[in-house]
Amino acid sequence: MLRSLGQRPVTGSDEDPRVAGLRTAVSRLRRQLAALPAEFPDRAIAEDELAALAAMTVHGVPEVPRLRRSLLLVAGALGSMSALSGALSEVRRAVDLFGEPSRGRG
Repeated sequence: MLRSLGQRPVTGSDEDPRVAGLRTAVSRLRRQLAALPAEFPDRAIAEDELAALAAMTVHGVPEVPRLRRSLLLVAGALGSMSALSGALSEVRRAVDLFGEPSRGRG
């Protein structure tokens, strides 16, 4: 069980709990999308970006700008699919745990 943001899981794993949460949320949304019989124009975009999000969870902490870009593409592709709104919200909350992207100096 996770106690708070920034703390490691008690299981002995040194995996970032935010990454594990994102992986779980993305997996759920991918399963729900796969089970949805309806075809729609942006389905391939959503599937590709969800695959990219899943891949980002394999190698440590993902880059926040890339996470947010993928989330935006997935949300745009699935925005009108009310059957997926709960799972999409989970992914958004998981991405939000990574915080804002750092701003470059300029």
